[in-house]
Amino acid sequence: MDETRIRYLRTMGITPWVARAAPASDPGAREAPSETPSAPADPDDGAIALMDWAALEATVRGCRRCPLHESRTQAVFGVGHQAADWLIVGEAPGEEEDRRGEPFVGRAGHLLDAMLAALGLSRQTAYIANVLKCRPPGNRDPHLDEAACCAPYLDRQIALLAPRLILAVGRVAAQRLLATDAPVGRMRNRVHRYGPQQIPMVVTYHPAYLLRRPSEKGKVWRDLLLARRELGGSA
Repeated sequence: MDETRIRYLRTMGITPWVARAAPASDPGAREAPSETPSAPADPDDGAIALMDWAALEATVRGCRRCPLHESRTQAVFGVGHQAADWLIVGEAPGEEEDRRGEPFVGRAGHLLDAMLAALGLSRQTAYIANVLKCRPPGNRDPHLDEAACCAPYLDRQIALLAPRLILAVGRVAAQRLLATDAPVGRMRNRVHRYGPQQIPMVVTYHPAYLLRRPSEKGKVWRDLLLARRELGGSA
């Protein structure tokens, strides 16, 4: 407001309003909230390949590599003896596995336990893991990109375990480990070799499939006998 107008207003008995200059700083003002720090980045594949069991499990349980972490209850790492001769690889956690944090604990899991028992094994003497560590929504099949995100985890589990034999149960596990799109029927009934160490690998049907098609149990038993013969008849 110019000085002449202020003088006129005062002459009329009106106190003029003049805006004060904003203070340089207001000690009572709240500071703008700082941005929430982002979650630490997941380790890269090279770092995962050097982890021990404890570090690998901790990394899997905190993994955010793909969107499945947003809907999981918990990641499912694996269960069993960390120096087992037999490694059983399945597909992905289901609803019960997601809740309890252990692979193969539903109806299919009970059938897998029976399959192992027939060989003189158990989930304490073998090792059981899945291609995916988090449950896909609605128990759908894993997507290729999800399996790729989890691949370093399973690869490291295999490297740490150094099993004498891998039993791949179901299409997803077999196709992932053998890098093929062949159906289970074409992959079973023979011994494959996995990785640079040429670990013997046998493919069979998933226990969940046997719950729907119990008539196929005879084929699975023949696959289990094949696997046992590959190890010289010992479990």
